[in-house]
Amino acid sequence: MKPVIPVVAAIMLTSAGIRAANPISLEQKLEQAGYVDVTTIDPSIKVSLMYARSDNFVGAIMYTDLHKAYLHPEAAEAVVKAQQELHKIHPDYNLKICDASRPMSVQKRMYEKVKGTPQAPYVSNPARGGGLHNYGLAVDITIVDSSGTELPMGTPVDHLGPEANIDKEALLVKTGKISNQHRKNRQLLRKVMTAAGFKPLRSEWWHFNLRTRAQAKASYKLIDF
Repeated sequence: MKPVIPVVAAIMLTSAGIRAANPISLEQKLEQAGYVDVTTIDPSIKVSLMYARSDNFVGAIMYTDLHKAYLHPEAAEAVVKAQQELHKIHPDYNLKICDASRPMSVQKRMYEKVKGTPQAPYVSNPARGGGLHNYGLAVDITIVDSSGTELPMGTPVDHLGPEANIDKEALLVKTGKISNQHRKNRQLLRKVMTAAGFKPLRSEWWHFNLRTRAQAKASYKLIDF
């Protein structure tokens, strides 16, 4: 006679099998950890995550199951505030998020891609705790017009080079590396983001942090999955 598996045990085994066959996506993990899909607060904010595509500086898809912009609730609210500030100045413009929360598993794969190359300094080393994207407290962002076209900023988002620096824009304009309109568009982005509490990153006009690394390590949880 074959042994009979108790009904409860059979259900547990079946459930475990379903979970194994259908692993939880990064989006589900972020939701369960309390991070917020920004568009659920303000649907007018646009999202196109560059690491869900291959046309990024790494040259590979980093997110296969993450297509929404999740942030720490404080950062999500701050982006919404920046959108409101933008609408006061240009009602037809919208913010467009290109990267938001980045789990450490992705950070590790990204760092391995660039380790030992000139691109390495642009990716926070996961062995040193990663960066503010890994806390849901940083956002890569730009502005689009009423047709959804990105405002020209002199370089694409994710351009790694001196043309993306914000502390040398006057010189970049003077030497013809970017135009005066490019500079004005960057200044508009900085104006609305800083009004919402974000701080810009010197080397990347599109990157903004809500907190410092020290504050993040002291008071916030690392997205360690």
